[in-house]
Amino acid sequence: MLTCRKSTFYILIFFIVFAAQAASTAVSCSPHRCQLLDPCSKAEDCGSGLYCGNCPSAGKNQPTCTRAQTIQPTSVVEGLAFNKYSWLVTHNSFSNLNEPSHTGTQRLTFYNQEDSVTNQLLNGVRGFMLDMYDFEDDIWLCHSLQGHCYNFTAFEPAINTLKEVGAFLAGNPSEIVTIFIEDYVHSFKGLTKLFTDAGLFKYWFPVSEMPSGSGDWPTVTTMVAKNHRLLVFTSIASKEADEGIAYQWRYIVENESGDPGIVQGSCPNRKESQPLNSRTASSLFLQNYFPTIPIQNEACKEHSSGLVEMVGTCYKAAGRLPNFVAVNFYMRSNGGGVFDVQDKINGRTLCGCDTVTACQPGKSRGDCKNVRAFNQTSPSSDLGGKGGIYSGYIEFNQKTSNALRLWFAYFLILNLFCPILMLILILL
Repeated sequence: MLTCRKSTFYILIFFIVFAAQAASTAVSCSPHRCQLLDPCSKAEDCGSGLYCGNCPSAGKNQPTCTRAQTIQPTSVVEGLAFNKYSWLVTHNSFSNLNEPSHTGTQRLTFYNQEDSVTNQLLNGVRGFMLDMYDFEDDIWLCHSLQGHCYNFTAFEPAINTLKEVGAFLAGNPSEIVTIFIEDYVHSFKGLTKLFTDAGLFKYWFPVSEMPSGSGDWPTVTTMVAKNHRLLVFTSIASKEADEGIAYQWRYIVENESGDPGIVQGSCPNRKESQPLNSRTASSLFLQNYFPTIPIQNEACKEHSSGLVEMVGTCYKAAGRLPNFVAVNFYMRSNGGGVFDVQDKINGRTLCGCDTVTACQPGKSRGDCKNVRAFNQTSPSSDLGGKGGIYSGYIEFNQKTSNALRLWFAYFLILNLFCPILMLILILL
């Protein structure tokens, strides 16, 4: 039972906690004014291209404004061959923890992302890893096992996601998207029908125009002019001849996925791929950087420290920087994360600078301009700096403060009534 003395003690504790919270909130900025790494309390505090999040696994409990968007390299350095650029890829792009069940069965599988493919596109993702299966007389996206899709591993019909890609390509006529299919589709020309029904063949980059060996790809300018803005690769070799869908490892070298791909000091090639340092196999390099078992709360730490080191490790193994970097939970970091790493890769590749924003088109390599922090200038993008909406739950939770206020009200009432009760008892 609480006494007046105890309640007074608790009310003092409340004021201390409340004051600490107020002090934390006081350093927050006015709406949409907070810059990168500024403390924040809600999404609206942060400027364009940022969201409010924290990274407890890296010891960062105070929510701060964190990068949420890429800078498209083609908006800084234009007109080079497609294989000169580096693009952000999401692993199991469809495996969104916020996606409701479409089978009526509770889903039992791993999740790799926290927002929709449409939102990923708005945030600058340009490559998507999709696992496609025959299921329910259709083709579905599943995160499954043993080559079979089940009610409890199914996400949605693949055409839904492909229509999201199609809507983006239609609305952004200078953008290029790449799809990597982990292919478990065995229905006769099932993928041909799927992409036809999704209306995507008008953007198709034909296999006949893909370079053999290590030759350069067409320039992004040419690809846009021809409307060859969708590259699709399959994991089944026979579909290149049967359906005109490029066999992935004929055109791309790739490091091992899962845990072997995140071991510092080692960068083995995937068994289906040619050696990473092959100069005759391919001019495209896909670097996987995600653990076998995805853990949300660890992703921010992985993206804030380990990723840049692994890019360096794989550079030594391959003799080149990656054209694609594939990750889980791409938005999570304690600051710049995968977006900063992508900027560094493109900066080094395109102009010899530490970041792509330092590149000066028309200047000699290594002639870099001084640049301010990412969020102090508008993101260079054909999307006009328009931000996506983060749908995860990194944002600061206000429930704690509401609970504190309830406790405060309780103890305040108790303190007001205690002296009165004591006076009545004395008088009696």
